[in-house]
Amino acid sequence: MKLTLVTGLTGLVLLATIVELLRRRQLREKYGMLWLGLLFVVIPLSLFPRLLDGVADTLGVASGVSLVLFLGIVFLLLVCIHLSWEVSTLEEETRTLAEEFALLRTEVEADRAERAALADRAQTVTSDG
Repeated sequence: MKLTLVTGLTGLVLLATIVELLRRRQLREKYGMLWLGLLFVVIPLSLFPRLLDGVADTLGVASGVSLVLFLGIVFLLLVCIHLSWEVSTLEEETRTLAEEFALLRTEVEADRAERAALADRAQTVTSDG
């Protein structure tokens, strides 16, 4: 009974935390919805753990706890793969932006050098004339 209560309260605290992070815009909606969806499954299962035993029996798993651990590991593996994909995409975008910035800087420096050369010629012409 204590474990059920602690698990349910932990789920509710996590739910409040996710909602607050979403409200403050410190967590993107796509990730917030993922965690909220997970919590809406975990909270009822934590309050009624025998429901999971029926699912485990149907799938041929020894116990509901084993099923939860397996699904938790699979879920975290998928989250890690997704975040690795996001980081790879951001690294590629950063590299592309750095290259574009370097090209723009080169163009600006060339324009400045050209303007300085024109200004020097104009000053030479006015001082000679």
